Amino acid sequence: MKFPVVLHKDPGSDYGVTLPDVPGCFSAGSTVDEALDNTKDALALHFEGLLADGEELPQPQSIDLHLANPDYAGGVWAVIEFDITPYLGKAVRFNATLPEHLLQRIDDRVSKDHRYSSRSGFLATAALRELAQP
Repeated sequence: MKFPVVLHKDPGSDYGVTLPDVPGCFSAGSTVDEALDNTKDALALHFEGLLADGEELPQPQSIDLHLANPDYAGGVWAVIEFDITPYLGKAVRFNATLPEHLLQRIDDRVSKDHRYSSRSGFLATAALRELAQP
């Protein structure tokens, strides 16, 4: 999933990273690249903590929904790709039936888009996106 992040930098400090959709999860780094890489580690630790506490995993929203928030004024927006499937529980095999052309389109997307490691990963991401809608 793609999580929006906001980078801030005060003079004489490292870059700070805030994740608007993941309250309490922050990161930092001396360069933008390091700060973004550290953010993935921070997300992994945060999600492990949420699971241990039996809490819901946060779902990312569009950057557009956060732009008016004064807490993020002056920040630089970026997007972090983070695979949440390891935090969703044990994989369960099931049987599904889909139209042939739809299945071919899914397989074509999976083969071209490195965000998806498999057909199942694509379907899980699509399902999470749909379930996040009100």
